[in-house]
Amino acid sequence: MVPRTLTPRPTATLFSLALSFVSLSFADAPRATILETKVISQQPEYYHGWPTVVRRQNGDLWVSWSGGRESHVCPFGQVHSMTSYDEGKTWTWPRVLLDSATDDRDSGVLETAKGTLLVTTFTSLAYEDSFKKASMMAEHTDKGWVSKSMPSAQFARWQAAHSRLNDEERKAELGEWVIRSTDGGKSWSNRIPTVVNSPHGPIQLKDGRLLYAGKQLWTGDKKIGVAESKDDGLTWQWLSEIPTRKGDDAVKSYHELHGVEAADGTIIVQIRNHNKADAGGTLQTESKDGGKTWTEPHAITFGLPSHLLRLRDNRLVMTYGHRRPPFGNQARISSDHGKTWSDPIIISGDGKGGDLGYPSTVELADGTLLTVWYESMKEPKLAVLRQAKWKLE
Repeated sequence: MVPRTLTPRPTATLFSLALSFVSLSFADAPRATILETKVISQQPEYYHGWPTVVRRQNGDLWVSWSGGRESHVCPFGQVHSMTSYDEGKTWTWPRVLLDSATDDRDSGVLETAKGTLLVTTFTSLAYEDSFKKASMMAEHTDKGWVSKSMPSAQFARWQAAHSRLNDEERKAELGEWVIRSTDGGKSWSNRIPTVVNSPHGPIQLKDGRLLYAGKQLWTGDKKIGVAESKDDGLTWQWLSEIPTRKGDDAVKSYHELHGVEAADGTIIVQIRNHNKADAGGTLQTESKDGGKTWTEPHAITFGLPSHLLRLRDNRLVMTYGHRRPPFGNQARISSDHGKTWSDPIIISGDGKGGDLGYPSTVELADGTLLTVWYESMKEPKLAVLRQAKWKLE
């Protein structure tokens, strides 16, 4: 792909949508050049969802995602991963890291200061509604359909997967999990409960603690906040709750958090928001005391969910999916430790619709940036992983 230089200017539509996000001012976006965009997944027979990429201390890139799927919601999800030894030019064949007896969704990845690889996921029964509706209508016709939305061959696959566990066993499988590798990804631990979940997983603070901003998925109160680990991810404890913005319903409408520690010590966490105010956008909260207390969330931008990265020059990069025209992925830059963010940089804007996003970004050895996301394209039929290399001017 021919590199293109982008100097975004808000369109009338973008401007009108941005009017509701008045909590922060925006600076002009820095110039950015998109060097290359390509598909990196290698198994078009599977739906690829919700990836995270990390650059290890030795320069290797790791990407993990929910693979082995046949659709956005299904009972087949597994945790897959690939490695690149050449800064994203090529990737190894995918490997299955985790395959529980139900749907393993999302996947975050982090390398700790000790060199431990942590891969997060959560188990889900979201497919059951569709399956139960099909089961109630399970009358095969000459055309091979169980229902208007499910062919009989697909129903048979779902039924076989569903039958691996009984109702009690399926509920017992629900959880938020991390697996650990202390040998560079050759072998992996059993699942460890993490208290909270979010797609891109935890971060490491300069004091050595691992901080996981997320949501309690399978508890009655479903609190929004942070858990911490003081033993390199072996155990996790609840640390603090993030307050709810006035007028919001956090339990129903706050989702998919991610954090970063700025150079001045501020911990910034961003939240996917589906409350009526600023619906479909990202909120931000800050902590000045290591995650013990947090400010009331305030609106940043439309687009979700976000991933946060601190560059070597201490600027912050926020990348997020943009599920309205132009469909794709965008970035914003902060030069003041997250106090303000730039206008958007369009990383990709050629999507066919909203089934895309969850981008995450790493900084390569030469200072260029690499962003990975998932996307349903016109071809192939199922969602793929895409990657963009780009640089800030």
